[in-house]
Amino acid sequence: MTLGLPAVIRACLFGLDGVITDTTSLHAAAWKKTFDTLLERHEAEGFRPFAADTGYDEFFDGRPGVEGVRCFLSSRGIEQPDGSPDDPPGLDTVYGLVRWKNSLFEARARSQGAPVCQDTMAYLMAARDSGLLTAVVTSSANCREILRAARMETLFDAWIDGVVAASRNLRGKPHPDTFLAAARDLGQHPAQCAVFENAQAGMDAGRSGHFGWVVGVARTGRAGALYAHGADVVVKDLGDLTGTPDPRPRP
Repeated sequence: MTLGLPAVIRACLFGLDGVITDTTSLHAAAWKKTFDTLLERHEAEGFRPFAADTGYDEFFDGRPGVEGVRCFLSSRGIEQPDGSPDDPPGLDTVYGLVRWKNSLFEARARSQGAPVCQDTMAYLMAARDSGLLTAVVTSSANCREILRAARMETLFDAWIDGVVAASRNLRGKPHPDTFLAAARDLGQHPAQCAVFENAQAGMDAGRSGHFGWVVGVARTGRAGALYAHGADVVVKDLGDLTGTPDPRPRP
């Protein structure tokens, strides 16, 4: 094992939120502002705010924004047309809501910065020093801006983000399409790639894509769920991989 990975691994595919950066709170706050504005219009005196602490995990963790919006609106009995990806930010379409949320997120990221997970930064550098290829795989359309601000752009050989996924018509997690695209861009077979994800949907993608190794990052104590969804090993900190305990077999 090298860096806690099987010897066959030639590339590492990293999720963004919760793996590379700690941006979950920024995303959740932006969705809350977006949905609360919409819900006040639709629910009036029966207004129930979007619960950012639980709602983000339930509707958006590991999902493309458009799918998450559809799921949340359905949970509140709100019908909204999809509209078009070119819709301006606004409340009238699903894509408009996503664009509005993204603008709020970008503003928060610029003003507050996006905290980098230092264990992942160290692991990325060690992986590259060992000759492994690296890619970032995320549904976020703000990926490049986030990593540019964190001065991490040069640590990746390939990028599959929300913009690339839309242009190539790639399905998001739990489908493996985006991870498979990253492997292809790196010139590697999936069996030669390790997936690093913190979401159950990411584990599902790694398992269904037949990747060589699936690493669950459970910073908040969800190890059991990640194992159940296909992780080969789960750690709280990527630094733990150099002393990884015996991995559990996939269920």
